[in-house]
Amino acid sequence: MRTVATSLMLTSVALATVTAQAQSGATPLRLALEITADAAFPTSTLGDAELSNGFGFGAVLQVRLQTHLQAYAGWEYQNFQSDELDSAQDIDVEQTGYTFGLRYAHPFRGEAITDHTGRAMPGYWVRAGALVKHIELENEAGDIISDTKHGLGWEAGAGVIFPISDRLALTPGARFQSLSRDLTLGSTTRPVSLRFVTATVGLAIRF
Repeated sequence: MRTVATSLMLTSVALATVTAQAQSGATPLRLALEITADAAFPTSTLGDAELSNGFGFGAVLQVRLQTHLQAYAGWEYQNFQSDELDSAQDIDVEQTGYTFGLRYAHPFRGEAITDHTGRAMPGYWVRAGALVKHIELENEAGDIISDTKHGLGWEAGAGVIFPISDRLALTPGARFQSLSRDLTLGSTTRPVSLRFVTATVGLAIRF
């Protein structure tokens, strides 16, 4: 009889736990891979040289630390052009490297990332972090004519989350990035800053 009572009690506790989880929303999956593509708009010159609008792409791995807080790390590429760095030809200005930081995501309504059926909820995201990137200049033949080597910069951004399914979501947004390095072109070395705003479209896959 005691065994039956114990079994009934454990079953009741388990059912209560499942019911509470269903009411509060399923626990978010721990990992997500976000693939991004963006248009990039310079907010300053590179030294004295004007830059064209550019483009970029990348991938970021997100690890959930708390319900709404994730750490992220990834790799990115951005490309711009300038006809003022060399009077004889257009120069590709490429920024590549790593980004990492913290990301906060929250649904527009309530606290749960998912509803009682387990469906992901629309929401917003904000993130801020550091860059470890370098700037390369390439001529029209594709040869690297200058490389600043990697250095630290920073970024901040925000956007929205549109779930496609319980594991897929579109994550459009905007970011600002800033990187300052010493650039050598010919026999001249000078400090330069590459600053730009991106209009980014992301596809996040949770697993």
